[in-house]
Amino acid sequence: MKEDYYEVLGISKNASAAEIKKAYRKKALQYHPDKNPGDNSAEEMFKKSAEAYEILSDADKKTRYDQFGHAAFDGGGGGFGGGGMNMDDIFSQFGDIFGGGGSFGGFGGGGGQRRVKGSNLRIRVTLTIEEVANGVEKNVKVKRKVQAEGVTYKTCSTCGGRGQVTKIQNTILGRMQTAAVCSTCGGSGQILDGKPGDTDEQGLKVVEETVSINIPAGVEDGMQLKVPNKGNDAPGNGIPGDLLVAIETQEHSTLKREGDNLHYDTYVSISEAVLGTSKEIDAVGGKVRIKLEAGIQSGKILRLRGKGITSLNGYGAGDLLVHVNVWTPKELNKEQREFFERMQGNDNFEPKPEKSDKSFFEKVKDMFS
Repeated sequence: MKEDYYEVLGISKNASAAEIKKAYRKKALQYHPDKNPGDNSAEEMFKKSAEAYEILSDADKKTRYDQFGHAAFDGGGGGFGGGGMNMDDIFSQFGDIFGGGGSFGGFGGGGGQRRVKGSNLRIRVTLTIEEVANGVEKNVKVKRKVQAEGVTYKTCSTCGGRGQVTKIQNTILGRMQTAAVCSTCGGSGQILDGKPGDTDEQGLKVVEETVSINIPAGVEDGMQLKVPNKGNDAPGNGIPGDLLVAIETQEHSTLKREGDNLHYDTYVSISEAVLGTSKEIDAVGGKVRIKLEAGIQSGKILRLRGKGITSLNGYGAGDLLVHVNVWTPKELNKEQREFFERMQGNDNFEPKPEKSDKSFFEKVKDMFS
């Protein structure tokens, strides 16, 4: 089981953005590979700290994590993916943590060559209620930029392949040397030397690729998943961008979602309510048949446990709540009217609510319990 992100950074859930950043910087400096050469456990802690910071420093991701835990990012919803994290990702994305001059060796935002990251792509995927309930693997076609075969690079003449340029300035404190990312090569240390004719100015061309997206059960409309490295390629030895997948859910004709629960309205005639009946209703995965006992009251709610949406955090599934509505006819023929006129005043037809017949507000309260 993955460790709690707050525990990894040693902070409370009420920590401010500044406290989160400070805690991560402390951990990053403590477990930095240059300070712990050959120490695999230190490198693992360095990666865990970076992953925790990547989630908790983003307000949207932090909210989802606080609500759903690690399950909010299953299938590529955020983070770096734990032990499979690329060290280049850390140094390229968190350069501000290590400082512009590079805190150690050649790593960091401006401490040497860096791998440029390609731009992200965004798509929208529409899901049915069945796909939301059970999770689904979607294969989608994506047009993305990739580096073409035959593209060649040469060492950047501005920075000499270092990826940064240094300047010496005279200040009141004396001569000071500063370093900045090379504006010619963007910090990669190389520039385009040759490319095929069917590519853009960076040696990239557009191709259509089928991407498999693993969507976990329980996702909600508006959520965003991330498929790493399936965005546009970056020039040279850059890191591909990500494919960001926005979730959109189709409205079902009869089932209404509320959290992990589903609601269904079933209608019965007065005779069915009096005598009892069985009804076939919609549910995730197909029809199910339910039994309605004789004398059932309008407003009764039947709970089919586990027939709702699988929880995103993996804690079981919600319920299917069936709302019973007794349908009263608006028009009667002579025989029907005479029957009900005879029943007026009949003791058996007088309302006699029992203690077990809950009020509307009690039913609503039970729905959320």
